[in-house]
Parts: sequence; C-alpha cells; structure tokens
Amino acid sequence: MSKIVVVFHSGYGHTQRLAEAVAKGAGADLVAIDAEGSLPEAAWASLNAADAIIMGSPTYMGTVSWQFKKFADASSKAWFTQAWKDKVFAGFTNSASLNGDKLATLHALFTLAMQHGGVWVGTGMLPANTKAAQRDDINVLGSFAGAMAQTPADASPDEIPAGDLETARLFGQRVAEVTERFKR
Repeated sequence: MSKIVVVFHSGYGHTQRLAEAVAKGAGADLVAIDAEGSLPEAAWASLNAADAIIMGSPTYMGTVSWQFKKFADASSKAWFTQAWKDKVFAGFTNSASLNGDKLATLHALFTLAMQHGGVWVGTGMLPANTKAAQRDDINVLGSFAGAMAQTPADASPDEIPAGDLETARLFGQRVAEVTERFKR
C-alpha cells in the first residue's frame, strides 16, 4: 500500500472539503497548511516519507493562496536534498467563478512538482461536455491537469456541487492507482 499525503490550504473551508474527498479516494493522510502558511515538523516528515503528494489550494487572484506559496517556498529544503524526487504528484483547486483562472493555479502546482523532480498525474477523466450535461456531473468543468471545483462566493462548503466532490474523490482514487503502478 502506498503512502499518500494531501497537503492543502483552505481559506474558507471549500478547499478543505475537496481535500477530504481527494483523501477519501486516495486513502491518504491530510496535512493542512495553517492560516500563517506553516506546517508542523511532523507534517514535513510525513511529506518526505510519502510515495505521492497531492497538493491543493484555492485559486485567489489567478494563482495559489499566499499561505500555499509560503509552503511552496519552504519546500526548498526538500528540494536541496532532492527528498521528493520521483514522487508522484497531483493537484486540485476551487474558485468562485466557473473559470476563475483555476488552470493557472494547477500550473503553479505542476511547476512546483516538476521543480522537485516529481511525476505528475492528471484526472484521466473525460469531461461532461454534451448538451445533456448537468452541473452535478463528473468533471463538468472539463479539467485534465488536476481536479477543479467551483463554488459560488456566497455558498458554504456544504454547498459544493456533488459532481465536483465526486470528481475529487475519483481523482484521489486515480492518483492512488497510478502510485501503486509506479512503485512496481
């Protein structure tokens, strides 16, 4: 069994809800980046020991939150020793707008993974892009690079569309499956 860690920042609870769905699908441990952008030492040890790291951040102003960026910058300690080289990586995000420049956030997560020498896993899901598609369908936002969700700015974390949560769960499951194959 692979050891998978979901490391995320959540400003209002929406990204945490997605992280929980991803972790459920992946059988992963959750590591939350706090409001100051910090992690306890035990969390760093967990990331270093992981076979796969799934990263999550809300999309704020077209990229990751400043708290996630602080974590990314602090990960340079692992970069110097190549501690995360050849790990499996993946990422997810949420924003209030249908587009909201979420792809820019996924690109930031992808770039971080590549700088660490990681192997990136996308969703592997076809989009729900027909006239019959409904908001609660799987991958209705049509993302291939990582899981995306959209929650209106005035909606609570409990109001994330069921399809986005299921997309996140299935995404976590895919990362776990790829990680197992990669470990062989």
